[in-house]
Amino acid sequence: MAEGLIEHRSYARVGLLGNPSDVYFGRTISFSLSNFWATVVLRPSDELVITPHPKHDLVNFSSLDHLVNRLQSEGYYGGVRLLMAISLNCLLDFYKVRDQIKVEIRPNLVLSAEKELGIVAGLQDRVAQIYGGLVYMEFSQEHMDKLGHGIYTPMDINLLPPLHLVYAENPSDSGKVHSTVKQRWLDGDKFIITTMAEVADLALHGKTAILEKNYSKLAELMNRNFDLRRSMFGDDVIGDLNIKMVEAARKVGAASKFTGSGGAVIVFCPNGQSQVKLLEEECQKAGFIVEPVKIAQSNLSRG
Repeated sequence: MAEGLIEHRSYARVGLLGNPSDVYFGRTISFSLSNFWATVVLRPSDELVITPHPKHDLVNFSSLDHLVNRLQSEGYYGGVRLLMAISLNCLLDFYKVRDQIKVEIRPNLVLSAEKELGIVAGLQDRVAQIYGGLVYMEFSQEHMDKLGHGIYTPMDINLLPPLHLVYAENPSDSGKVHSTVKQRWLDGDKFIITTMAEVADLALHGKTAILEKNYSKLAELMNRNFDLRRSMFGDDVIGDLNIKMVEAARKVGAASKFTGSGGAVIVFCPNGQSQVKLLEEECQKAGFIVEPVKIAQSNLSRG
């Protein structure tokens, strides 16, 4: 790296189990996925300049068709507005304050910047990206009210079995149908409240299953996680493409659930490589991409 440059990479996040996040005072197990990432570089300059990414923040187009195709596949937003709000790891090093800001507080800083932009988000993604690796998170109301953050427990990534990612090369927008789940939860809907609590319990049971390497139990919990989510949100909200990805995995006997709120599926093949081969064949027929999951190492060694 050139002298004076500060560079950090932020990886994608997979919600393995749980996934109600802090919004519902839940529990979740997540890990950082090194298959996909975003990189931020700070370099010395007399001015504060935010340089658009040549692909993801494209502002020059060869034709109107090029513009239309770009917006249909990537949407209107890139990374510039996020950089204008915050680029935490680089700034911690630039101002030499990494040791002065506790790691459990850093996700809140990122979240506050996103809220400034009107982005609806929770702490789960920020915790996974700040901590890296595999993390068990508890967002009980007691912890959130008392501490302002959850309790985050890093776990050994080597405890996980081989996992696979399934996704569509050109996914359709998964947010076309508005979900009423959050409002129903706020309104005291008994079904939503009890089901969310059960989803949170899946993360607690999943932590034990992972520590004991009880992978048949892990598969059961993953499938249950998606089924509960589907019962709350309904097929119109979840989307036909997302359901087809889950069903493609289940058709060959694999466990599957969303990596987050949709767009990709995390899959566990308990019967090994022969089942992975069947998964690849089934997904190829359905037009989906399959690739082995690469879990990013924990960031905690950096402080």
